[in-house]
Amino acid sequence: MSQTAPLPSPNPRRWIILLAVLTAGIMGPIDSSVVNVALPTIRQHFATSMSIVSWVAMAYLLVIGSLTLTFGRLGDMIGYRRVELTGIAVFTVASAVCAFAPSIWVLIAFRAVQAVGAGMFMAMSQAIIISVFPPNERGRALGVNGMLIAVGLALGPSLGGLLLTVWGWQAIFTINIPIGILSFMFCWSVVPAPKDLVPQNFDVTGALLGFLFLASGLLVGSFGQDWGWTSYKAIATAAFALAVGAAFIAWERRVPEPMLDLSLFANRVFAAANFAALTNFVSQAAVTFLIPFYLQQVLRLSPAQAGLILTASPLVVLLVAPLSGALSDRLGTRWLAFAGQSIIVGAFLLMLTLTPATRPADVFWRLMLFGLGSGLFQSPNNSAVMGNVPRHRLGIGSSVLATVRNVGMVVGIAVAGSVFAWRSAATLPALGSIRSFMLGIKTAFGVSAVIALAGAMTSLVRKDVRAQAG
Repeated sequence: MSQTAPLPSPNPRRWIILLAVLTAGIMGPIDSSVVNVALPTIRQHFATSMSIVSWVAMAYLLVIGSLTLTFGRLGDMIGYRRVELTGIAVFTVASAVCAFAPSIWVLIAFRAVQAVGAGMFMAMSQAIIISVFPPNERGRALGVNGMLIAVGLALGPSLGGLLLTVWGWQAIFTINIPIGILSFMFCWSVVPAPKDLVPQNFDVTGALLGFLFLASGLLVGSFGQDWGWTSYKAIATAAFALAVGAAFIAWERRVPEPMLDLSLFANRVFAAANFAALTNFVSQAAVTFLIPFYLQQVLRLSPAQAGLILTASPLVVLLVAPLSGALSDRLGTRWLAFAGQSIIVGAFLLMLTLTPATRPADVFWRLMLFGLGSGLFQSPNNSAVMGNVPRHRLGIGSSVLATVRNVGMVVGIAVAGSVFAWRSAATLPALGSIRSFMLGIKTAFGVSAVIALAGAMTSLVRKDVRAQAG
């Protein structure tokens, strides 16, 4: 394994480079959520079934979750700039094809191609940021990046609804074309080309095994509830994922230049911070998945009213993430990450007090508290992960974080959905629909609180990470 190169002087254009990376980065989180609001219209346009149209969203999530690690490795090999620019170009062209898709199958296919492009630039964003910022500014820069992800997640549903109403479903794809072109030109002009690349071999076998492992795992996580967790299809897919995952680990341990450098996980801070990130995204997914049902089915709010309330959490993240990132540069990452996860645990406990008579405003401030915890946690935790990655492995470190985010969201929905369905169905005959619904959602939130608590304790027991000069 090659030696870690000494850190260069801070890039004088680093804040401009960060802005360029953000113009591409915002398209990823927006596009992962913007399509959902248009699925009923797309289904009607193509006269297709619900199961088929769901793949418009699922194809994107499965591909981006399965290939991000591979793109991180490519970035370390051929340069972050090249992978970033290729991803923006692929995403933009695929968006144009999606907008003019002649059939549902063409749309699904190019949603997968779209995800290839998005996976490329999302895997590179944090690697580029770390490569141009000195350690004492790392938390602040990653906080701005976290803020942008929150903006994208907050904008997605409302922007999708606006575009759908004014211009039709095609607009949710055509809007990416001018943004993609401008982003490509901006990144082309300011993101620096690598100067210290060392020739390396690409681990094709490892990449294939990694893709099959993540794809099958995400597939069973996404559809296990629909298939039935004890069904032959779910068990066979899970068994295949475990077998391929074991083969992937065995292969990566023996190959000289692995696709995923498993030695990174020997670093206690890197491993612990990634696990904490996983618990954070699992808990986030539980909230974003279940709260809309509570707002609309129990409180009888309209979709527009529910959407407004759901902006509470990402809007607070938007405000808190840059601040927590800057604080982590001075105070270290450990206690901020622990505090953030602890606040999330408290928010879940407060959600256990929700009732069919709860006022929407009381849901809103609980979600704000959840956003406070997430915003406080994410930037310091990401800084802890990336601060423990050798410079020649920044691409794979960034892609591990992106993969953890995607896997965590899928696992969170699977866990929350399964717990909710089991508990509410078991009590429906005795309690009735509303009371069984509330018991199901509270049980799911209780499980999520335990998962978030595990992340908080993991953040507490690892050693601290403070910015160091060079």
